[in-house]
Amino acid sequence: MNVSSVVATGRQVLTLEADALRATADALDDAFARAVELLRDCRGRVIIAGVGKSGLIGRKMAATFTSTGTPAAFLHPVEGLHGDLGIVGRDDVAMLISKSGESEELLGLLEALVRMGVRLIAMTAEPASRLARHADVVLPLGRREEACPHDLAPTTSTTVTLALGDALAVALLQEKGFRAEDFARLHPGGALGRRLLTRVRDVMETHDLPTLSVTATMREAVVALAERRGIGIVAEGGRVQGVVTAGDLTRLMERDADILAVPVRQVMSRTPRMARDLELGSAVLHRMETAGVMAMPVVDADDRLVGVVHLHDLLRAGVA
Repeated sequence: MNVSSVVATGRQVLTLEADALRATADALDDAFARAVELLRDCRGRVIIAGVGKSGLIGRKMAATFTSTGTPAAFLHPVEGLHGDLGIVGRDDVAMLISKSGESEELLGLLEALVRMGVRLIAMTAEPASRLARHADVVLPLGRREEACPHDLAPTTSTTVTLALGDALAVALLQEKGFRAEDFARLHPGGALGRRLLTRVRDVMETHDLPTLSVTATMREAVVALAERRGIGIVAEGGRVQGVVTAGDLTRLMERDADILAVPVRQVMSRTPRMARDLELGSAVLHRMETAGVMAMPVVDADDRLVGVVHLHDLLRAGVA
């Protein structure tokens, strides 16, 4: 094996496909917006069809649309003409994928969809093809050189098709106001679901909070720090006035031999970092790691103390 030659081939393929993506982005026009509008206003499902490699890309598109709030299904053109056409309704929108726009299997399905009155989006490299002529909206893939040295194996064209499908999905979810919370609702399992669904209130401590009076001394603070995982929260009337940590205690001991009688208000941080009870745990974890703190007071919408959240509890909850 000639290592340098192999690496050069890899770079050539990636460069060729990257150039094709840039050219597709530059060529994007109002047809893209019309396709997004058609998908946004669809009252049924998005039916995606393609043959061969286009079909594989179509399956991925259907999965992406479905997971971002737009119900979609992949329909194999041949199976569609042998009974599976029953999943299609008049309120659906069909997106048909074919580089040539002349695939006989896809054209058979096209004819059936036209008879049913289904709105059509065509993704093809041939705007004069039969597929394009019957579509409501045509999204051109462009006549791109395949990365295959014989310009035969679908490579560049499938990359462009996949990326264009992702562009449609992202533009569509923004048009529909699809939020992170909606994404979490559709992905409740696994690490992704935990990261998007876990709120601070789900993991915070709420009982026997390490609170101190504004009139307390460091003698009381030392007890709180020892018993309650290194944080003391100075609160009055249910509102946080400051925070004392083990680090504050260490710095005080370095400069003062008699620390027990020192008032807490002279040591505490008066502008402590705090979390909201309805915040995503992942967001608070990021703030804690960035600031280098192990715990934060948690307040509600009225800025009243309701708990304390610890870094290790967030990590155990799997929000990282």
